[in-house]
Amino acid sequence: MEPFRVDVPQAALDDLNRRLDDARWPAEVPGAGWDRGVPVEYLRELAGYWRTRYDWRAAEARLNAFPQFTTDIDGTRVHFVHVRSPEPDATPLLITHGWPGSIVEFLRVAGPLTDPRAHGGDPADAFHLVLPSLPGFGFSGPTPEAGWGVGRIAGAWAELMRRLGHERYVVQGGDIGAWISLVLAGLDSEHVVGAHVNFLDTAQGGAAASADLTEDDRGRLRLLDDFLEHGSAYMSLQATRPQTLSYALTDSPIGQLAWIVEKFREWSDSDKVPEDAVDRDDLLTNVMLYWLTATAGSSAQFYFEMAGFLPTSPVPPPPADQGPLPVPVGVAVYPADLAKPVRRLADRAFSSIVHWSELERGGHFAAMEEPDLFVADLRAFRRALRLRGA
Repeated sequence: MEPFRVDVPQAALDDLNRRLDDARWPAEVPGAGWDRGVPVEYLRELAGYWRTRYDWRAAEARLNAFPQFTTDIDGTRVHFVHVRSPEPDATPLLITHGWPGSIVEFLRVAGPLTDPRAHGGDPADAFHLVLPSLPGFGFSGPTPEAGWGVGRIAGAWAELMRRLGHERYVVQGGDIGAWISLVLAGLDSEHVVGAHVNFLDTAQGGAAASADLTEDDRGRLRLLDDFLEHGSAYMSLQATRPQTLSYALTDSPIGQLAWIVEKFREWSDSDKVPEDAVDRDDLLTNVMLYWLTATAGSSAQFYFEMAGFLPTSPVPPPPADQGPLPVPVGVAVYPADLAKPVRRLADRAFSSIVHWSELERGGHFAAMEEPDLFVADLRAFRRALRLRGA
């Protein structure tokens, strides 16, 4: 393992500024708003802020305030943040981000999670924190070969935790990270104490036809139907032609910006613009991790690797019920997420759910949108595990 510091050459920032200055802007249908995609007026203003007011060097210093490392696992480089708690009995916690997120999602929760005593919390709730960048994403990218799907990443995470000396640990994830966390819990159940997710798809395997669902349950399933009909084009594209897409996003910062901010607006608990839910500078720092590392394409390749398991697949994905998961599970449901799980269907798929919470606000990027709620729910899950002797 090698210590890592973010140190972007000035030439890369100068190149970004030149591209922003020379951007070509498309026409748009008057009055369309967000219905046809990101509005030009909004994106022009955001790009102008990016060019003239956003401070990458401040973001770089913020990232470098956290201990970072790289290591080679199974032939690819893995970048990760590793923050040890000052509490000696802290529980190791591995959090996995998704697309189009990054470790930036968790910067605001790192302090409260690792040092609750300093943030008005109970020292017994402390975690040692491990935040890896997914293979192909950010400073872990690009991957040198094909085959980096959910199972392979879960195996790499188990190896990472072994190398760090964390013999008993909790896993957490949202979006893609939720799938990886649940697979990791089954793969490394000897060492995983519990798995907490803030995204769970319970609509697979003919669940919508179940006769014992309430109207609220069916409303939750309709959320996913609406997403598949109106919001899943990006998924189909990344799952079928990630290389073709990568040329546009790797060459145009405006294209990369639009590709990401659209999802933050649609999947977060925002009203009119993404910044209603997330800090603008944090949003741009997240975009920068894709832009500066040229990993738009390699991150999209992940969708190609798991295309058969996506809800957009022409072949129905396997049923959600894969047998009992051998570790306790916690589920946090945020009201503005792109889809919400149905409890009775989740119980069929996971017989070991010990914690279920319905939060009052927040969306898909939970830790970034509502850090206090995210931290409190993770602490509650850990306490539930402790009551079970885990």
